[in-house]
Amino acid sequence: MKPNYTKGNPEGGLTAITSNWMHGIFKDQKIIGELIEKHGSPINLHHLPSFSDNIITFKNLFESYGLRHQLYYARKANKSKSLVKQALSDGIGVDTASLRELEQSISLGGNGRNLVLTSAIKTKEQYALAIQTQVPIILDNWDECEQAQRIAAEMNQQAIVGIRTSGFNVEGTKLYSRFGFDIAAVEDFVLAYFGENKLFKNLNLQGFHFHLDGYSTLQRGKALSDCIRLSGRLNANDYQIDFIDMGGGILMNYLESETQWKAFDQALQEGVKANENPLTFNGHGLGYEMINNELSGKLKTYPFFNTTNGPAFLKEVLDFKDSESGDVNAHRLKALNLEIRIEPGRSLLNQVGMTLAKVAHRKQDAKGQWLVGLEMNMSQMMSSSEDFLLDPYVIYVDEAKKSGPVEVFFTGAYCLERDVLLKRKISLPQLPAIGDFVAFVNTAGYMMHFFETEAHLFELSQNLSFSSKEDLSASEFVEDDLIG
Repeated sequence: MKPNYTKGNPEGGLTAITSNWMHGIFKDQKIIGELIEKHGSPINLHHLPSFSDNIITFKNLFESYGLRHQLYYARKANKSKSLVKQALSDGIGVDTASLRELEQSISLGGNGRNLVLTSAIKTKEQYALAIQTQVPIILDNWDECEQAQRIAAEMNQQAIVGIRTSGFNVEGTKLYSRFGFDIAAVEDFVLAYFGENKLFKNLNLQGFHFHLDGYSTLQRGKALSDCIRLSGRLNANDYQIDFIDMGGGILMNYLESETQWKAFDQALQEGVKANENPLTFNGHGLGYEMINNELSGKLKTYPFFNTTNGPAFLKEVLDFKDSESGDVNAHRLKALNLEIRIEPGRSLLNQVGMTLAKVAHRKQDAKGQWLVGLEMNMSQMMSSSEDFLLDPYVIYVDEAKKSGPVEVFFTGAYCLERDVLLKRKISLPQLPAIGDFVAFVNTAGYMMHFFETEAHLFELSQNLSFSSKEDLSASEFVEDDLIG
């Protein structure tokens, strides 16, 4: 079948980095049609070899430094069981943040050596299961320490724990987080309460954890440096601190062109200032607004273009130089034989996923704007970003139905005015027809599932995984519900 697909905004826009496997899907309308006919719209596709490739790049970086290390895939970024199975098969761990995530990960082959429990809210059942299976628990506050101690004592077991830290001082500013113990108080806290015959005698403290908001390598470098110093002092007092876990938040790059990224941001600002923003649905500022005739705010989206990303981002953290010793983090970790741990979600899912939906209708609203309704809803492609700033692809089923160029907005199935799947206007060479398909690329990380709901009693989207690179057939796509 002759390929008949196009990138939205073919003359510019925000061009996403894409993989060969994605274009193989775009070209095969037969497979798309069969999968949506069988599973409904939308469907989420997961390419497991791309996931494994990302794992290798991080492993290679740590090995280049000769560091003891462990990766934990942040399960919360994507709920597909296929990725948990692949992570464990590839020799890395899984970061779990709820009872069900922990239970599922154990049922899929996880154990105390390759799982960690980092939930923001921990129930009695979570503590008990983690203690029983010797999964490390990251403790966030005094109450969590008390609960873990009480349950471990009731079970007559030792709980393996790490302490989450925060409040790092970076260039004269104390970083705020609602999570963790203040780094300035942790040493005294450990000395007072952890160890034989002390209050938390059933808690086997093995490490420290931090997870910073934002994407500053300077802040992460300083936080890691402070935790290394803390670990060294405690080990000198006969503790056995074994690991430091720096969490996730490792930047990735979605876009091909920095020029396109900067041009869009500039055009959006100019449109908001002129009170005539043609780029977005009803002139949405995506974080920019005019206050007292002055442009205010900032772009409230993920930074979709980044020159420093993935392993290069992590390298900057490892190369951070301690102000006291003059030595870099990587050397200090190695000298103390500390294991460095990370919990990437988004960056391990780079190029792994794609969401495909079917066109249900086309209409023009009272402003003359073309609205293309898809068989999906906004919760099935939603993150904390104001918008998903990647150009989608449209797959035209019937090449004979030609029309002129058109600008459209893609809308969803919820009975809400704001169910606009992409706030950004998308130009196309022709209007999609009922039964055509729209592909949103690189959606595996925090887009497919993070806010997905069953409002209106809509079915949750089907998740499918596959490993083949060429000559695909619909039978090669494995339903996530069947993975055990």
